[in-house]
Amino acid sequence: MLAFALNHMTVARLSFADLLEAAADLGCVGVELRCDLPQPLFDGLPPEAAGDMARERGLSILAVAEVKRFNDWSEDKAQEALALMRTARACGAEAVSLIPRNDNGGMGNGERQAHLRVALKALRPMLEDHDLVGLIEPLGFATCTLRHKAEAVEAIEALGARGRFRLVHDTFHHHLAQGGPIFPEHTGIVHVSGVVDPLISVAEMRDGHRVLVDASDRLGNLRQIAELRAAGWNGPLSFEAFAPETHAAADPVGDLRASMEFMRSHLAARTASAA
Repeated sequence: MLAFALNHMTVARLSFADLLEAAADLGCVGVELRCDLPQPLFDGLPPEAAGDMARERGLSILAVAEVKRFNDWSEDKAQEALALMRTARACGAEAVSLIPRNDNGGMGNGERQAHLRVALKALRPMLEDHDLVGLIEPLGFATCTLRHKAEAVEAIEALGARGRFRLVHDTFHHHLAQGGPIFPEHTGIVHVSGVVDPLISVAEMRDGHRVLVDASDRLGNLRQIAELRAAGWNGPLSFEAFAPETHAAADPVGDLRASMEFMRSHLAARTASAA
C-alpha cells in the first residue's frame, strides 16, 4: 500500500485548515508545511494549536520547510535554522527541510564538500537538541552546490550522522541530475511531481513546470518509485507541484485523487508483472 502525503505548495491557495481537510479526505498520512508561501505559516496560528489540528485529523506534520542555502553557513543562518527548529518542535513536526545553495556560486570541487560538512556539523547538535531530523534535498539544477545524493551521503557518513540527517528523493530533481544511486537507507521522504510539456528540454525544466503525475509524465516517476520500493523503501510519497495551473485547479482534491489512483494502479501492475 502506498502512503501519500501533501506538501502545502501543491495546494498553495488553500488555507492551513483546508490543507488539513484535503489531506485527511485523501487518506494522506501527513503534510509538509512551508514558510515560503504568501500566507503566514499555519495562517498565523500558534504552532502548538496547529499541531493539535493536524493530529485531530490523524495527520502527522512530516516536515516544516525550509532553511534555504543551508550549506552557506553563517551565524545568521544558525539563527534562522534555530528559529525554524523551535517552530517545528512546538508543532510536533518530525523534521525540518534543508535546501542547498543554488546560485552557481561555491561550486568548486572540494569547496562544495567542505561547506556542506561545516553546515552539517553545526546543524547536528541543534537537531539533536530539538529531537528533529534534517531532511537534505539535493537539487538537480546545474547551478546547485548539492546536485548529487552521493555527496550528501558521504558527508553524513563521515560525521556518523545517519538517521539524524536523511535525504529527500525528489523525482523531478533526480531526473534533472541524470539519476544515479538512490540510497533508500538514507531516504526520509519522496517528493513527487510530473513534467508533461513535450516541448521543453530537461535543461529547461523549472519548478513552474511541475504538475501532478499522470500518463504524460516525462520524469519517470513510476520507475523511480518502483526502484525505491524494490530496494525496501516504503515511506511517504509527498505531492510537491509548483505549476500555476495546478495551484489554480478548480477541484484540487479530485485531481490529487486521480493522480494517486494512477500511481497506485500502475505500480501495482508493475509489481504483478515483475512477480
